[in-house]
Amino acid sequence: MVIIDNLVKNYGGFRLNVSMEIPNGTVTGIIGKNGAGKTTIIKAILGLIRPDEGHVTTNGKETSGLSSADKAGIGVALSDSGFNRFFDLKDVICILRKMYPTFDEDFFRKNCAAQGLAIDKKLKDYSTGMHAKLRVLVALSHKSKLLIMDEPTAGLDVEARNEILDMLRQYLSDNEDCSILLTSHISSDIESLCDDIYLIHEGKIVLHEDTDTVLSDYAILKVNEDDYEKLDKSYILSTKKENFGYVCFTNEKQFYVDNYPDIVIENGKIDDLILMMTGGK
Repeated sequence: MVIIDNLVKNYGGFRLNVSMEIPNGTVTGIIGKNGAGKTTIIKAILGLIRPDEGHVTTNGKETSGLSSADKAGIGVALSDSGFNRFFDLKDVICILRKMYPTFDEDFFRKNCAAQGLAIDKKLKDYSTGMHAKLRVLVALSHKSKLLIMDEPTAGLDVEARNEILDMLRQYLSDNEDCSILLTSHISSDIESLCDDIYLIHEGKIVLHEDTDTVLSDYAILKVNEDDYEKLDKSYILSTKKENFGYVCFTNEKQFYVDNYPDIVIENGKIDDLILMMTGGK
């Protein structure tokens, strides 16, 4: 669906230099700390910025050459976007009719009603969760083949988050060839929805892995100083010094389970991946 080939973008002292792919029919996650470059990647895919070097293609077409019809096939929910807060849903529907030839008004109205988004209520009176649901439903309402979800569940309670994730799952079930690019700081969202993950740090991809592989094969090892000296470090990706000794991050959990039965081994999580691979705290 999307191929990013040696994309370079410079902003002052920051330099983004990445390559990545979003295959058809998959959910790809981008994770990393604030300022790592996630938003810049999204802007490049949407054609909002021009790369200094490299290429970005969507469905085989250069982003800069996408037609209006091509762009209508991309559903976008950005964390800082939204409609005028003095609009109501009837105003939004009028806008969507004009913006997207493929706008499915029946789908939009039914799902707004199902999510408790009142047709006559001003958007300024919507809760944070209602605004988040509206952004996602707008992205889903015009038969998008590519969805770009930037922090779609940020700041929401567990119930609202699950409702949004369920909407995305249902859309995927109904549109098997659809692809999703998702950014999130909520590890459970990434773990439950994404097929693969790119970890970006200081403008570079430092790891790309299938989500299932991270959850099954990656692990945290907690060892004292004596055990650390004896540890085979062939499969250690990163190490952090602690008061009790060392915390090590590995992508070969089973090797250490089989060969070091006395050390503490904990299943790896997305949060561990970010913290241990980017030096985060």
